[in-house]
Amino acid sequence: MAHQPVLSGSQNVNYGLENPGYVPPAKGAEAMLAPPTYESQGPSAPPANMFDILPGYEGTIAGGGGGFLPPPMPASPAPQPLPGSGQPHWNIPSISEETARDAFSLYASSKCCYSSAPAKDGVIMNMEAFNTYRYRLESFTESRSTEWSQEPYTGQSVDAMIQRPPGPWEIPANAPNFFMDSKQQIKVPYTSSVKPCHNCLGMGRKPCKDCSGVGNKVCWVCNGSGLRFGTDQCNHCFGRGRDKCTLCGGQGSTICDTCRGKQQLLVYINLTVKWTNNAEDYVVEQSSGLRLDNLSKVSGKELFRDSQYMVYPVIGFPDPEIMQASQRLVSDHQGKYSQSSRILQQRQTIELIPVTRVTYSWKGKTHIYFVYGNEFKVHTDDYPATCCCSVM
Repeated sequence: MAHQPVLSGSQNVNYGLENPGYVPPAKGAEAMLAPPTYESQGPSAPPANMFDILPGYEGTIAGGGGGFLPPPMPASPAPQPLPGSGQPHWNIPSISEETARDAFSLYASSKCCYSSAPAKDGVIMNMEAFNTYRYRLESFTESRSTEWSQEPYTGQSVDAMIQRPPGPWEIPANAPNFFMDSKQQIKVPYTSSVKPCHNCLGMGRKPCKDCSGVGNKVCWVCNGSGLRFGTDQCNHCFGRGRDKCTLCGGQGSTICDTCRGKQQLLVYINLTVKWTNNAEDYVVEQSSGLRLDNLSKVSGKELFRDSQYMVYPVIGFPDPEIMQASQRLVSDHQGKYSQSSRILQQRQTIELIPVTRVTYSWKGKTHIYFVYGNEFKVHTDDYPATCCCSVM
């Protein structure tokens, strides 16, 4: 049996358009420099020859980003310390018994199932002060990464091939205040081009997933029989056995969620600039018995502050552990962050956090609680008057 030839032009204008829900792709000039089309939901990757056309963006990939881009210049060496930069050994006086008792009473009243009796009637037997140093280093960094992005084409400017795009670190960005996290996304100039939507093949619509492109589904009331209760006609589908698809309104197709029905996509390289405050603490071990993680929730008296482009490790401080921690963290931060990002500013501080261990007696037994930080927070593991529903 001979095959009939496929007609072209005006002789077969409806070929391939039997489903009225589809519309033909938009006519127009062929897009320049667009990534290839793939039948996938995600953005497509740029063609191999794009690497030669867009220097500086060779590692840029579709989706997920091209990784963090190293800054063009290595970080400057750390500045030398100034003579006599050591700090005196300051001590915070022990808190008064009244302050300790008030803090303990406030703590007990904040717990719904705690009796206030131990806090009010307990006899304070001993108060011992433990002044604890906390060193903190903050490195405020800027990192940059790129990825191919896309959006529905609605007439936006197309500038690929007009001139060489600026490098990732040549594009100006609005940096926030130092030590504040932030992020900014910038469309890289001279990388924008237009292509038919890869998700709908330039049609602007896709077959409806609910009805498989038919426009109707088996009636859920009569299960396709057209009848109910024996021989009665189904009132829902009027005996047809099928019902109009509610998702596509009976058209058999839905608007493409990638191009939003525009049939074409603007594709471009998107630059993400991220500012991050990378902070690390070191607390000198002390023998009070209070867990160090409690100290992360309070502040202390600031003894030392140094903020500049690149700080130098602390020298001349009375506690050698602080100097060792400063040496280690400054070296770690410069090695860790200068390779994949640009360090804009560093800041190091030393705080003296007061910790008071209070021993008290109640009903003939001895108990302990701690008062710590400028906020006079309280911690105890054995409050002696709680009911079974207490929540620590």
